[in-house]
Amino acid sequence: MIGKTLGTRYEIVEHLGEGGMAVVYKGRDTLLQRPVTVKVLRSEFSADQEFVSRFHREAQSVASLSHRNIVNVFDVGREGDVHYLVMEYIDGENLKTRIKREGLFAPAQAAAIVRQVAEALAHAHQQQIIHRDVKPHNILITTDGQAKLADFGIAREASGTTLAQTQTLVGSVHYISPEQARGDTADAQSDIYALGVVLYELLTGRVPFSGSNPVTVALKHIQDAPPSIRELNPGLSRELERIVQKAMAKKKADRYRSARDLSIDLRMTLPEGKADEEITREFMPVQVSRWRWNRAVLAGVGLVFLALMVGCYFGLRSYIYVPDVVVPELRGLSIEEAEATLGERGLRTSLTLDHSDDVEKGFVMDQDIEPNTKVKKKRTIFLTVSQGQEMIRVPDATGQPVADAQELLQRNGFATGEREDVTDESVPAGTVVRQAPTANSNHPRGTPVKLYVSKGPTTLGEMPDLTGLTLNEARREIVAAGLELDEAVVREDSFVQPEGRVIGQNPAPRAGVADGVRVKLTISTGPGPGQAVSRQMLYVNMPNDGRTHVLHIIVRDAVGESDAYIGVHQPGERVAQEIRYRGQALIKVFIDDHLVDQKTVG
Repeated sequence: MIGKTLGTRYEIVEHLGEGGMAVVYKGRDTLLQRPVTVKVLRSEFSADQEFVSRFHREAQSVASLSHRNIVNVFDVGREGDVHYLVMEYIDGENLKTRIKREGLFAPAQAAAIVRQVAEALAHAHQQQIIHRDVKPHNILITTDGQAKLADFGIAREASGTTLAQTQTLVGSVHYISPEQARGDTADAQSDIYALGVVLYELLTGRVPFSGSNPVTVALKHIQDAPPSIRELNPGLSRELERIVQKAMAKKKADRYRSARDLSIDLRMTLPEGKADEEITREFMPVQVSRWRWNRAVLAGVGLVFLALMVGCYFGLRSYIYVPDVVVPELRGLSIEEAEATLGERGLRTSLTLDHSDDVEKGFVMDQDIEPNTKVKKKRTIFLTVSQGQEMIRVPDATGQPVADAQELLQRNGFATGEREDVTDESVPAGTVVRQAPTANSNHPRGTPVKLYVSKGPTTLGEMPDLTGLTLNEARREIVAAGLELDEAVVREDSFVQPEGRVIGQNPAPRAGVADGVRVKLTISTGPGPGQAVSRQMLYVNMPNDGRTHVLHIIVRDAVGESDAYIGVHQPGERVAQEIRYRGQALIKVFIDDHLVDQKTVG
């Protein structure tokens, strides 16, 4: 992907990392000349049309969020089989990395970070958007101390609905809410619980629950109380302990009614007169020993009277005499530079935001007092700061004749970009098949929109049947038919074909295909024809002890060892589960990680 350009404007520059669903790259917006973060959906998810449709819909919804503590989503699009998301590039690190490096945080730092995330969630919840995957990995800390919440949208689509989906739970199980662990629908209170877990980890240096596997941890979220934060860190206040307990209440009705309420309580624990970012930037406080403190007190008592006299003199002098200072040129400076420049001269700042096509976001456009004007010290200077270009929604030009599509784009403030003619079997010639940027995404006024226009259907040939052929034999058949082999061959177990033989293909046999179509093959890894699948019903009684239990069934047969079932059940419940196996099999039954039964069948 390095060096490739997506959507005619996003150049892939550097590989940043990988997640369960996407590969993350640093990119460059060649239109606006700014760095961006590009998330590319993995190919296994791209093949699921329903997932892709939800992914685009969610991303467009999240793009409507605009908050200083949320990573901005700029665009969502598709380039062939590549589905991608373009976001604000953050110069900093994620909170999990910082936790691993620093351990537990000072109470004020922890509260300041979590309060910023709570404000981000409050804004999202007002727009009816639930994050569903709040954890330190998705909280970014910028170099100037600002916390930003990331991965809206993808997190929503990736949420599992049952504990049988253990792969979904692995990354987030330490921060999952009790209702999500039970398979219920997540809501705003679920995000609040997860944020409470993050606060717990910052204050204690550890997560509240751990275990040998994800299901065990999820079960603890459902029924166990977390260890007291004041037992783990005795220096913490009772107020912070109350906030953590309320945010992590098992019942949703006992938690904070909103993320804004949580933010308000955290604000009460912070030092007055300091912004959250300023507190976040501070280092961990250094403990001063008692004997040094006593010496400082004794010395201070001796100077109290003198300090009062000096303070009265200078206070009266500063009240009577206010010196003049010269207002500097501030246009073109960043907010931080402008505030620092005014602060050095003893001047105060008031900010107003406005859109600009010429001035970069976060830089001063105008000032109410011209440069070189003399004013009294402590005077407030009113600055107009750029919000960047005004973002407008791209209209949907697909399905229209190309001339009508171009008129629609111009009427809505966009320019007509490149035109690319593509083959399409179902769309008439001269009709727009797709566009980039995609419809309903937000972009600056005047952005060029590329149109992909149908050339109409092509003459189709017939796809040969490759089933049972070796890879080399299939390759020769594909080339002879004027087609291309997709070298990303999938390999799967098969009891129908021997190892190395074709068991699946796309396009399907005898389907109509155009010249040059890429053919995807699935090759058998064995064991080939053999024993048929056997079935047997297994009945297990859950202990009737008033507690929820995890049932785990493992089968080892001719194919190998696999998880036949994982699920959470109520006390006293009788579970009936069909077990499938090949040849002779050993069935093991575990309840809460304890082996309770095993037998050989077949």
